[in-house]
Amino acid sequence: MAAAAAPAPEGWPELELAERERRRELLLTGPGLEQRVRAAGGRLPPRLFTLPLLHYLEVSGCGSLREPGPGLAQGLPQLHSLVLRRNALGPGLSPELGPLPALRVLDLSGNALEALPPGQGLGPAEPPGLPQLQSLNLSGNRLRELPADLARCAPRLQTLNLTGNRLDAFPAELFRPGALPLLSELAAADNCLRELSPDIAHLASLKTLDLSNNQLSEVPAELADCPKLKEVNFRGNRLTDRRLEKMVHGCQTKSILEYLRSGGRGCGRGKGKADGPEKEEARRRRRERRRRESVDGEEEEVDNASRLLLRVLHVSENPAPLTVQVSPMVKDVRPFIVGAVVRGMDLQAGNALRRFLTSQTKLHEDVCEKRTAATIATHDLRAVRGPLLYTARPPHDLKIVPLGRKEVKAKDLVRQLQLEAEEHRKQKKRQNVSGLHRYLHLLDGKESYPCLVDADGDVISFPPITNGEKTKIKKTTSDLFLEVTSATSLQTCKEIMDTLVLKMAEINKYTLENKEDGSLSDPEADTASGQPPGPSGSPGAKKAGSASLVVEQVRVLDEDGHLKVVYPSKTDLGLAAPHVTVIR
Repeated sequence: MAAAAAPAPEGWPELELAERERRRELLLTGPGLEQRVRAAGGRLPPRLFTLPLLHYLEVSGCGSLREPGPGLAQGLPQLHSLVLRRNALGPGLSPELGPLPALRVLDLSGNALEALPPGQGLGPAEPPGLPQLQSLNLSGNRLRELPADLARCAPRLQTLNLTGNRLDAFPAELFRPGALPLLSELAAADNCLRELSPDIAHLASLKTLDLSNNQLSEVPAELADCPKLKEVNFRGNRLTDRRLEKMVHGCQTKSILEYLRSGGRGCGRGKGKADGPEKEEARRRRRERRRRESVDGEEEEVDNASRLLLRVLHVSENPAPLTVQVSPMVKDVRPFIVGAVVRGMDLQAGNALRRFLTSQTKLHEDVCEKRTAATIATHDLRAVRGPLLYTARPPHDLKIVPLGRKEVKAKDLVRQLQLEAEEHRKQKKRQNVSGLHRYLHLLDGKESYPCLVDADGDVISFPPITNGEKTKIKKTTSDLFLEVTSATSLQTCKEIMDTLVLKMAEINKYTLENKEDGSLSDPEADTASGQPPGPSGSPGAKKAGSASLVVEQVRVLDEDGHLKVVYPSKTDLGLAAPHVTVIR
């Protein structure tokens, strides 16, 4: 087919459908997207910008997309979330994205952006081009500097992710008094930062700061003046203060901030200038306030010691929500799927991983009715490349690397398992079999087998038989993607997902309350999951004493991008258990 300057209307059936049904959400992905965007000159089609009702737009994984194209700001005035991750945007954005007056979430991660100057960046500063923006994800690009007017362009920013760029400094304007009064999370790990300005203390709402794996030699003492700071990460820097260097690898944030506050070596306050009495008095008042808050917090912890906390993160709050698209191919095979992301599990302490895998087996036996009602699959989120596709393939076309095995076609894997089952029967001299062999009958008569495929084209799940080696759960896993599939009903999937999430919260709480030595090996669990024992250190490990988990919503879409189900919805996790608190 010859390339045209602009694709014919019939080349974008998703847009016709969205216009006809007055849709508010649109997801463009899949192998055919590359060719169509290339035909449009590396831009999004102009017709897309004639859908003024859109609230959510995602275009991901398209190596041909080099710029959004003119007309986006004018054509999509109600856009709340714009996700353009893992494309080829760069070196700048031409024309600039804004103004987008309603935009709250902007994800430009995994592109080739090098700079965002005026006219080729996020939007104007006067008036603010992104006045309602709350979450900005620029991770995984090639940025060497941030726009100096970022704070004026997005004054209500709450989360800023700059991980994995080439930044050597923050612009001074970012930390000027009152510039970003709502910023609570700043992540700039894996950059080339050489200095952190003492003016960072002006970020009055900052709670989380991750500057790991940079080139910092000092940490300003003024950081301790951030009134709400709860978590810092300076690992992977070469700090000249040896004591502080050790503390950032082994101490809690509270201890690090106390050390900075006391004027520890190598973290001189204000470049050696003496503090005036007013500033010292202000610090004294802050210390007193923190002491009172600490006492109040301890009392509250006593009251809630026996409760489990589950915090739900809505799609609109998530800068990079995971999605699952369902192919019509599964309709007659295993049509129902529900997904969820759970963050904050501690699986590295003692037998935590074994307890988790054992509980999953028991759920398969009980509520899943030996996988006849539904099948559970759990994945290490760090290895999951979205968006995901839930489809069905003929047994001779479906390839997977099963847990603990080499890559194999589904028909050959089923045959191997059948032979193993027969050999097992002969050795044990009994009719029943164990392990994966018990579920082979669920595939009887199926011309196609269900599978979950990631953005790389790899099969990561083959229900009801096995998961893929690529996303196996390890002791160092803290963030998980969960899937429940069923041939019975969508409600069955949701009820079993409720049970699974609650069980995970209980396991996590037990692990934290009965903290075992994290260096202990867990060979039985590792064997059960088909993987070698993992290291005891986990970069995603939770703070001791916190039993709360974050459950992120995952949307399941049909082939046209229509929403089929989102979990957890307002009606999900309506747990009757009195010891569970769900924060929505």
